[in-house]
Amino acid sequence: MPATAVLRGAAILRGKGEAQSLHPVDITLDSGRITAIAEAGAALLPKAGTPIVDVSGLVCLPGLVDMHVHLREPGQTHKETLRTGTQAAARGGFTYVGCMPNTRPVLDCADTLRELRRRIAEDAVIGVGVIAAVTLGSAGEELTDFAALKAAGAVALSDDGRGIQRASVMRAALRRAGEVGLPLFAHCEDESLSHGGVLHEGAAAHDRCLIGIPSESESAHVARDLVLAERTAARYHVCHLSSAQSLRLVREAKARGQAVTCEVTPHHLLLRDADILGDDGNYKMNPPLRTEEDRQALIQGLIDGTVDAIATDHAPHTPTEKARGLQQAPFGVIGLETALPLLYTRLVEPGLLSLSRLLALLSSAPAQLLRLPPPSIQVGVEANLTLVDLHTTRPICDAELRSKSRNTPFMSQLVRGWPVCTVAAGRVVYSELPTLPVEEI
Repeated sequence: MPATAVLRGAAILRGKGEAQSLHPVDITLDSGRITAIAEAGAALLPKAGTPIVDVSGLVCLPGLVDMHVHLREPGQTHKETLRTGTQAAARGGFTYVGCMPNTRPVLDCADTLRELRRRIAEDAVIGVGVIAAVTLGSAGEELTDFAALKAAGAVALSDDGRGIQRASVMRAALRRAGEVGLPLFAHCEDESLSHGGVLHEGAAAHDRCLIGIPSESESAHVARDLVLAERTAARYHVCHLSSAQSLRLVREAKARGQAVTCEVTPHHLLLRDADILGDDGNYKMNPPLRTEEDRQALIQGLIDGTVDAIATDHAPHTPTEKARGLQQAPFGVIGLETALPLLYTRLVEPGLLSLSRLLALLSSAPAQLLRLPPPSIQVGVEANLTLVDLHTTRPICDAELRSKSRNTPFMSQLVRGWPVCTVAAGRVVYSELPTLPVEEI
Protein backbone atom coordinates (compact mmCIF):
# COMPACT_ATOMS: atom_id res chain seq x y z
CA MET A 1 0.00 0.00 0.00
CA PRO A 2 1.36 3.48 -0.82
CA ALA A 3 2.61 5.47 2.14
CA THR A 4 0.26 7.60 4.21
CA ALA A 5 1.84 9.59 7.06
CA VAL A 6 2.77 13.02 8.33
CA LEU A 7 6.54 13.50 8.49
CA ARG A 8 6.79 16.01 11.33
CA GLY A 9 9.82 18.29 11.57
CA ALA A 10 11.72 17.20 8.45
CA ALA A 11 14.21 19.78 7.18
CA ILE A 12 14.06 20.50 3.44
CA LEU A 13 16.20 22.68 1.19
CA ARG A 14 14.53 25.95 0.22
CA GLY A 15 15.76 28.77 -1.97
CA LYS A 16 17.54 28.82 -5.29
CA GLY A 17 20.95 27.58 -6.35
CA GLU A 18 23.76 27.92 -3.85
CA ALA A 19 21.53 30.10 -1.64
CA GLN A 20 19.43 27.12 -0.57
CA SER A 21 19.21 26.43 3.14
CA LEU A 22 17.46 23.92 5.39
CA HIS A 23 14.03 24.71 6.85
CA PRO A 24 11.96 22.43 9.14
CA VAL A 25 8.53 21.51 7.77
CA ASP A 26 5.75 18.98 8.17
CA ILE A 27 5.13 16.87 5.06
CA THR A 28 1.88 14.98 4.52
CA LEU A 29 1.92 11.83 2.42
CA ASP A 30 -1.44 10.46 1.34
CA SER A 31 -1.60 7.27 -0.73
CA GLY A 32 1.98 7.78 -1.81
CA ARG A 33 1.68 11.41 -2.90
CA ILE A 34 2.82 14.61 -1.19
CA THR A 35 -0.41 16.41 -0.39
CA ALA A 36 0.78 19.15 1.98
CA ILE A 37 3.94 20.90 3.13
CA ALA A 38 3.64 23.33 6.03
CA GLU A 39 5.96 25.08 8.44
CA ALA A 40 6.91 22.74 11.26
CA GLY A 41 4.25 22.74 13.96
CA ALA A 42 1.54 24.20 11.74
CA ALA A 43 -1.94 22.82 12.20
CA LEU A 44 -2.03 20.24 9.41
CA LEU A 45 -5.29 18.33 9.25
CA PRO A 46 -4.50 14.87 7.88
CA LYS A 47 -7.14 12.21 7.42
CA ALA A 48 -8.22 10.39 10.56
CA GLY A 49 -5.87 7.57 11.43
CA THR A 50 -2.89 9.03 9.57
CA PRO A 51 0.27 8.21 11.56
CA ILE A 52 2.34 11.15 12.77
CA VAL A 53 6.04 10.33 12.45
CA ASP A 54 8.48 12.54 14.32
CA VAL A 55 11.45 13.02 11.99
CA SER A 56 12.84 16.17 13.58
CA GLY A 57 16.60 16.22 13.20
CA LEU A 58 16.42 14.49 9.82
CA VAL A 59 16.74 16.07 6.38
CA CYS A 60 14.26 15.18 3.66
CA LEU A 61 15.94 15.07 0.24
CA PRO A 62 14.51 14.25 -3.17
CA GLY A 63 15.24 10.65 -4.13
CA LEU A 64 18.68 10.02 -5.60
CA VAL A 65 19.19 8.76 -9.16
CA ASP A 66 22.15 6.62 -10.25
CA MET A 67 22.54 6.41 -14.00
CA HIS A 68 25.27 3.74 -13.94
CA VAL A 69 24.94 0.49 -11.99
CA HIS A 70 25.56 -3.20 -12.66
CA LEU A 71 22.78 -5.36 -11.20
CA ARG A 72 24.26 -8.60 -12.62
CA GLU A 73 20.90 -10.09 -13.59
CA PRO A 74 20.58 -12.11 -15.75
CA GLY A 75 23.52 -14.45 -15.56
CA GLN A 76 25.56 -13.49 -12.48
CA THR A 77 23.05 -13.63 -9.67
CA HIS A 78 25.68 -15.05 -7.31
CA LYS A 79 27.07 -11.47 -7.27
CA GLU A 80 23.84 -9.44 -7.19
CA THR A 81 20.17 -9.73 -8.11
CA LEU A 82 17.52 -7.22 -9.07
CA ARG A 83 16.12 -7.55 -5.54
CA THR A 84 19.39 -7.22 -3.60
CA GLY A 85 20.77 -4.52 -5.88
CA THR A 86 17.68 -2.34 -5.62
CA GLN A 87 17.45 -2.97 -1.87
CA ALA A 88 21.03 -1.71 -1.63
CA ALA A 89 20.07 1.31 -3.71
CA ALA A 90 17.08 2.04 -1.47
CA ARG A 91 19.31 1.87 1.61
CA GLY A 92 21.57 4.42 -0.08
CA GLY A 93 18.69 6.84 -0.73
CA PHE A 94 18.25 6.03 -4.42
CA THR A 95 14.78 5.82 -5.91
CA TYR A 96 15.85 5.08 -9.51
CA VAL A 97 18.86 3.47 -11.17
CA GLY A 98 19.96 2.74 -14.73
CA CYS A 99 21.33 -0.79 -15.15
CA MET A 100 24.13 -1.55 -17.60
CA PRO A 101 23.85 -4.25 -20.29
CA ASN A 102 26.98 -6.34 -19.62
CA THR A 103 24.91 -9.21 -18.27
CA ARG A 104 24.82 -12.82 -19.44
CA PRO A 105 23.33 -12.74 -22.01
CA VAL A 106 24.19 -9.19 -23.00
CA LEU A 107 21.15 -6.91 -23.29
CA ASP A 108 21.51 -6.59 -27.06
CA CYS A 109 18.08 -7.57 -28.40
CA ALA A 110 14.50 -6.55 -27.76
CA ASP A 111 13.37 -9.94 -26.43
CA THR A 112 16.12 -10.06 -23.78
CA LEU A 113 15.36 -6.50 -22.75
CA ARG A 114 11.63 -7.13 -22.46
CA GLU A 115 12.26 -10.20 -20.32
CA LEU A 116 14.49 -8.20 -17.99
CA ARG A 117 11.88 -5.48 -17.69
CA ARG A 118 9.33 -8.16 -16.73
CA ARG A 119 11.66 -9.36 -13.96
CA ILE A 120 12.23 -5.78 -12.83
CA ALA A 121 8.48 -5.28 -12.44
CA GLU A 122 8.36 -8.37 -10.21
CA ASP A 123 11.53 -8.03 -8.15
CA ALA A 124 12.89 -4.47 -8.03
CA VAL A 125 11.95 -2.29 -5.05
CA ILE A 126 12.77 0.99 -6.83
CA GLY A 127 12.60 2.23 -10.42
CA VAL A 128 15.09 0.63 -12.84
CA GLY A 129 15.80 1.87 -16.35
CA VAL A 130 17.42 -0.59 -18.74
CA ILE A 131 20.45 0.54 -20.75
CA ALA A 132 20.88 -1.57 -23.89
CA ALA A 133 24.07 -2.60 -25.68
CA VAL A 134 25.48 -0.57 -28.56
CA THR A 135 26.93 -3.62 -30.33
CA LEU A 136 25.95 -7.27 -30.49
CA GLY A 137 27.44 -9.07 -27.52
CA SER A 138 29.15 -5.76 -26.62
CA ALA A 139 31.87 -7.04 -28.96
CA GLY A 140 32.37 -3.68 -30.64
CA GLU A 141 31.68 -4.89 -34.18
CA GLU A 142 28.04 -4.92 -35.32
CA LEU A 143 25.45 -2.40 -34.12
CA THR A 144 22.33 -3.59 -32.35
CA ASP A 145 18.89 -2.54 -33.57
CA PHE A 146 18.63 0.77 -31.73
CA ALA A 147 15.03 1.45 -32.80
CA ALA A 148 13.82 -1.98 -31.65
CA LEU A 149 15.64 -1.60 -28.34
CA LYS A 150 14.08 1.80 -27.77
CA ALA A 151 10.64 0.38 -28.57
CA ALA A 152 11.30 -2.38 -26.02
CA GLY A 153 11.98 0.23 -23.33
CA ALA A 154 15.71 1.02 -23.41
CA VAL A 155 16.53 4.38 -21.82
CA ALA A 156 20.07 4.65 -23.21
CA LEU A 157 22.80 2.73 -25.05
CA SER A 158 26.21 1.61 -23.79
CA ASP A 159 28.85 -1.07 -24.18
CA ASP A 160 30.10 -0.22 -20.69
CA GLY A 161 32.82 -2.52 -19.47
CA ARG A 162 34.64 -2.12 -22.75
CA GLY A 163 35.41 0.78 -25.03
CA ILE A 164 34.33 0.59 -28.66
CA GLN A 165 37.73 0.17 -30.30
CA ARG A 166 36.93 0.82 -33.96
CA ALA A 167 36.31 4.47 -34.82
CA SER A 168 34.09 3.48 -37.75
CA VAL A 169 31.77 1.56 -35.42
CA MET A 170 31.63 4.42 -32.91
CA ARG A 171 30.91 6.91 -35.69
CA ALA A 172 28.02 4.81 -36.97
CA ALA A 173 26.73 4.30 -33.43
CA LEU A 174 26.72 8.02 -32.66
CA ARG A 175 24.88 8.81 -35.87
CA ARG A 176 22.26 6.14 -35.32
CA ALA A 177 21.81 7.02 -31.62
CA GLY A 178 21.15 10.60 -32.65
CA GLU A 179 18.57 9.46 -35.20
CA VAL A 180 16.58 7.33 -32.74
CA GLY A 181 16.94 9.78 -29.84
CA LEU A 182 18.76 7.62 -27.28
CA PRO A 183 21.79 8.88 -25.33
CA LEU A 184 25.03 6.97 -25.81
CA PHE A 185 27.00 6.32 -22.61
CA ALA A 186 30.63 5.74 -23.56
CA HIS A 187 33.20 3.67 -21.69
CA CYS A 188 36.31 5.43 -22.96
CA GLU A 189 39.27 3.07 -23.09
CA ASP A 190 41.81 2.49 -25.85
CA GLU A 191 42.73 -1.13 -25.22
CA SER A 192 45.94 -0.83 -27.21
CA LEU A 193 47.12 1.44 -24.38
CA SER A 194 45.46 -0.30 -21.42
CA HIS A 195 45.86 -3.98 -22.36
CA GLY A 196 47.04 -6.06 -19.42
CA GLY A 197 46.97 -3.09 -17.07
CA VAL A 198 45.90 -3.36 -13.44
CA LEU A 199 46.47 0.00 -11.74
CA HIS A 200 47.11 3.54 -12.94
CA GLU A 201 50.47 3.88 -14.66
CA GLY A 202 52.46 5.36 -11.80
CA ALA A 203 54.32 4.59 -8.59
CA ALA A 204 51.63 2.30 -7.15
CA ALA A 205 51.79 0.00 -10.17
CA HIS A 206 55.59 0.25 -10.46
CA ASP A 207 56.17 -0.60 -6.79
CA ARG A 208 54.01 -3.73 -7.15
CA CYS A 209 55.56 -4.75 -10.49
CA LEU A 210 52.15 -4.45 -12.15
CA ILE A 211 51.37 -3.18 -15.64
CA GLY A 212 49.99 0.35 -15.54
CA ILE A 213 46.98 1.85 -17.30
CA PRO A 214 47.90 5.33 -18.58
CA SER A 215 45.47 8.24 -18.44
CA GLU A 216 45.86 8.52 -22.20
CA SER A 217 43.96 5.24 -22.63
CA GLU A 218 40.88 7.17 -21.51
CA SER A 219 41.56 10.62 -22.91
CA ALA A 220 42.49 9.31 -26.37
CA HIS A 221 39.00 7.83 -26.71
CA VAL A 222 37.34 10.94 -25.26
CA ALA A 223 39.15 13.08 -27.85
CA ARG A 224 38.23 10.68 -30.67
CA ASP A 225 34.59 10.47 -29.69
CA LEU A 226 34.20 14.23 -29.35
CA VAL A 227 35.39 14.63 -32.93
CA LEU A 228 33.06 11.87 -34.14
CA ALA A 229 30.06 13.20 -32.21
CA GLU A 230 30.44 16.82 -33.26
CA ARG A 231 28.51 16.50 -36.52
CA THR A 232 25.77 14.25 -35.17
CA ALA A 233 22.62 14.76 -33.13
CA ALA A 234 23.85 12.26 -30.56
CA ARG A 235 23.67 12.91 -26.83
CA TYR A 236 27.18 11.74 -26.02
CA HIS A 237 27.96 10.99 -22.38
CA VAL A 238 31.33 9.99 -20.90
CA CYS A 239 31.05 7.33 -18.20
CA HIS A 240 33.23 7.27 -15.06
CA LEU A 241 35.62 10.01 -16.23
CA SER A 242 38.80 9.70 -14.17
CA SER A 243 41.59 11.97 -15.43
CA ALA A 244 42.36 15.67 -15.54
CA GLN A 245 43.19 15.38 -19.24
CA SER A 246 39.80 13.87 -20.10
CA LEU A 247 38.05 16.52 -18.02
CA ARG A 248 39.89 19.28 -19.88
CA LEU A 249 38.73 17.84 -23.21
CA VAL A 250 35.11 17.79 -22.03
CA ARG A 251 35.38 21.33 -20.65
CA GLU A 252 36.76 22.61 -23.96
CA ALA A 253 34.05 20.81 -25.93
CA LYS A 254 31.34 22.36 -23.76
CA ALA A 255 32.90 25.78 -24.26
CA ARG A 256 32.55 25.22 -28.03
CA GLY A 257 28.88 24.48 -27.53
CA GLN A 258 29.11 20.74 -28.10
CA ALA A 259 26.40 18.54 -26.57
CA VAL A 260 28.53 16.40 -24.27
CA THR A 261 28.00 15.34 -20.66
CA CYS A 262 30.04 13.35 -18.19
CA GLU A 263 29.89 11.60 -14.85
CA VAL A 264 32.44 10.84 -12.15
CA THR A 265 32.37 8.23 -9.38
CA PRO A 266 32.71 8.61 -5.61
CA HIS A 267 35.84 6.43 -5.59
CA HIS A 268 37.63 8.60 -8.15
CA LEU A 269 36.65 11.71 -6.19
CA LEU A 270 37.84 10.39 -2.83
CA LEU A 271 40.76 8.03 -3.49
CA ARG A 272 44.13 8.07 -5.29
CA ASP A 273 46.38 5.26 -6.44
CA ALA A 274 48.62 6.19 -3.50
CA ASP A 275 45.79 5.09 -1.15
CA ILE A 276 45.81 1.48 -2.32
CA LEU A 277 46.57 -0.89 0.55
CA GLY A 278 48.89 -3.78 -0.24
CA ASP A 279 47.43 -6.32 -2.63
CA ASP A 280 43.78 -5.62 -1.76
CA GLY A 281 41.60 -6.41 -4.79
CA ASN A 282 38.90 -4.08 -3.46
CA TYR A 283 40.99 -1.18 -4.79
CA LYS A 284 40.87 -2.53 -8.35
CA MET A 285 38.41 -0.82 -10.68
CA ASN A 286 38.29 0.35 -14.29
CA PRO A 287 39.22 3.10 -14.87
CA PRO A 288 41.75 2.81 -12.06
CA LEU A 289 42.33 5.20 -9.19
CA ARG A 290 44.55 7.95 -10.54
CA THR A 291 46.75 10.69 -9.04
CA GLU A 292 46.03 13.42 -6.51
CA GLU A 293 46.21 15.92 -9.38
CA ASP A 294 43.48 14.00 -11.19
CA ARG A 295 41.36 13.74 -8.05
CA GLN A 296 41.56 17.46 -7.39
CA ALA A 297 40.70 18.19 -11.02
CA LEU A 298 37.55 16.08 -10.74
CA ILE A 299 36.46 17.95 -7.60
CA GLN A 300 37.01 21.23 -9.42
CA GLY A 301 34.87 19.85 -12.23
CA LEU A 302 32.02 19.36 -9.75
CA ILE A 303 32.39 22.93 -8.57
CA ASP A 304 32.64 24.64 -11.97
CA GLY A 305 29.90 22.57 -13.62
CA THR A 306 32.02 20.64 -16.10
CA VAL A 307 30.94 17.40 -14.42
CA ASP A 308 27.22 16.81 -14.89
CA ALA A 309 26.54 13.91 -12.53
CA ILE A 310 27.96 11.54 -9.96
CA ALA A 311 27.33 7.84 -10.62
CA THR A 312 28.48 4.96 -8.47
CA ASP A 313 29.37 2.41 -11.19
CA HIS A 314 28.17 -0.13 -8.60
CA ALA A 315 29.91 -3.34 -9.73
CA PRO A 316 29.47 -6.30 -7.35
CA HIS A 317 31.94 -9.19 -7.19
CA THR A 318 32.22 -12.07 -4.73
CA PRO A 319 34.70 -12.04 -1.82
CA THR A 320 36.45 -15.04 -3.37
CA GLU A 321 37.04 -13.16 -6.61
CA LYS A 322 38.35 -10.06 -4.86
CA ALA A 323 40.58 -12.14 -2.56
CA ARG A 324 42.70 -13.08 -5.58
CA GLY A 325 44.59 -9.80 -5.25
CA LEU A 326 45.21 -6.92 -7.60
CA GLN A 327 46.60 -8.93 -10.50
CA GLN A 328 43.83 -11.55 -10.67
CA ALA A 329 40.74 -9.91 -9.15
CA PRO A 330 38.05 -8.57 -11.49
CA PHE A 331 37.64 -4.81 -11.88
CA GLY A 332 34.88 -3.09 -9.94
CA VAL A 333 33.60 -1.87 -6.57
CA ILE A 334 30.16 -1.47 -5.01
CA GLY A 335 28.86 1.98 -4.11
CA LEU A 336 25.10 2.33 -3.90
CA GLU A 337 24.89 2.18 -0.10
CA THR A 338 27.88 4.37 0.66
CA ALA A 339 27.85 7.14 -1.97
CA LEU A 340 25.77 9.71 -0.11
CA PRO A 341 27.40 9.40 3.34
CA LEU A 342 30.91 9.32 1.86
CA LEU A 343 30.36 12.35 -0.35
CA TYR A 344 28.58 14.29 2.38
CA THR A 345 31.34 13.59 4.91
CA ARG A 346 34.31 14.11 2.58
CA LEU A 347 33.06 16.94 0.36
CA VAL A 348 30.14 18.80 1.95
CA GLU A 349 31.24 18.91 5.59
CA PRO A 350 34.73 20.29 4.74
CA GLY A 351 33.08 22.99 2.61
CA LEU A 352 34.30 21.77 -0.79
CA LEU A 353 30.76 21.39 -2.10
CA SER A 354 27.35 22.61 -0.98
CA LEU A 355 24.62 20.15 -0.09
CA SER A 356 22.44 21.60 -2.83
CA ARG A 357 25.16 21.06 -5.46
CA LEU A 358 25.76 17.50 -4.27
CA LEU A 359 22.04 16.84 -4.49
CA ALA A 360 21.92 18.18 -8.05
CA LEU A 361 24.77 15.85 -9.04
CA LEU A 362 23.10 12.83 -7.41
CA SER A 363 19.46 13.50 -8.25
CA SER A 364 18.15 16.14 -10.64
CA ALA A 365 21.03 16.09 -13.15
CA PRO A 366 21.16 12.31 -13.69
CA ALA A 367 17.36 12.26 -13.88
CA GLN A 368 17.43 14.87 -16.63
CA LEU A 369 20.15 12.97 -18.51
CA LEU A 370 17.84 9.93 -18.47
CA ARG A 371 14.88 12.12 -19.52
CA LEU A 372 13.10 11.50 -16.22
CA PRO A 373 11.16 14.07 -14.20
CA PRO A 374 13.63 15.10 -11.48
CA PRO A 375 12.54 13.95 -8.02
CA SER A 376 11.29 16.88 -5.95
CA ILE A 377 9.73 17.71 -2.61
CA GLN A 378 6.58 19.56 -3.63
CA VAL A 379 2.84 19.24 -3.27
CA GLY A 380 1.11 17.07 -5.84
CA VAL A 381 3.96 14.77 -6.84
CA GLU A 382 4.40 11.09 -6.16
CA ALA A 383 6.76 10.70 -3.21
CA ASN A 384 10.33 9.88 -4.20
CA LEU A 385 12.39 10.97 -1.23
CA THR A 386 14.90 9.95 1.39
CA LEU A 387 15.20 10.98 5.03
CA VAL A 388 18.83 11.46 5.99
CA ASP A 389 20.64 11.74 9.32
CA LEU A 390 23.43 14.29 8.84
CA HIS A 391 24.62 14.11 12.44
CA THR A 392 25.15 10.51 13.56
CA THR A 393 28.56 9.03 12.80
CA ARG A 394 28.49 5.36 11.81
CA PRO A 395 31.02 3.01 10.21
CA ILE A 396 30.55 1.40 6.83
CA CYS A 397 29.78 -2.06 8.14
CA ASP A 398 29.89 -5.38 6.32
CA ALA A 399 26.98 -6.81 8.32
CA GLU A 400 24.65 -3.94 7.40
CA LEU A 401 25.13 -4.01 3.62
CA ARG A 402 22.09 -5.06 1.60
CA SER A 403 24.13 -5.84 -1.51
CA LYS A 404 25.10 -9.47 -2.05
CA SER A 405 28.72 -8.34 -2.42
CA ARG A 406 31.18 -6.61 -0.10
CA ASN A 407 33.81 -5.25 -2.51
CA THR A 408 34.34 -1.72 -1.26
CA PRO A 409 37.63 0.01 -0.41
CA PHE A 410 35.76 2.13 2.14
CA MET A 411 34.88 -0.61 4.64
CA SER A 412 34.98 0.53 8.31
CA GLN A 413 35.32 4.23 7.45
CA LEU A 414 33.35 6.52 9.76
CA VAL A 415 30.85 8.73 7.93
CA ARG A 416 27.73 10.83 8.44
CA GLY A 417 24.80 11.47 6.12
CA TRP A 418 23.15 8.05 6.32
CA PRO A 419 19.69 7.58 4.82
CA VAL A 420 17.28 6.20 7.42
CA CYS A 421 14.16 5.96 5.26
CA THR A 422 13.56 5.92 1.51
CA VAL A 423 10.22 6.27 -0.27
CA ALA A 424 10.16 5.31 -3.97
CA ALA A 425 7.10 5.67 -6.20
CA GLY A 426 5.09 6.42 -3.07
CA ARG A 427 6.08 3.27 -1.15
CA VAL A 428 8.41 2.87 1.82
CA VAL A 429 11.23 0.71 0.44
CA TYR A 430 13.82 1.18 3.20
CA SER A 431 13.35 2.27 6.78
CA GLU A 432 15.08 2.31 10.14
CA LEU A 433 12.03 4.08 11.61
CA PRO A 434 9.72 1.73 13.56
CA THR A 435 6.74 3.99 12.90
CA LEU A 436 7.28 3.98 9.13
CA PRO A 437 7.90 0.34 8.21
CA VAL A 438 8.92 -1.04 4.84
CA GLU A 439 6.14 -2.36 2.67
CA GLU A 440 7.24 -5.67 1.20
CA ILE A 441 6.62 -6.10 -2.52
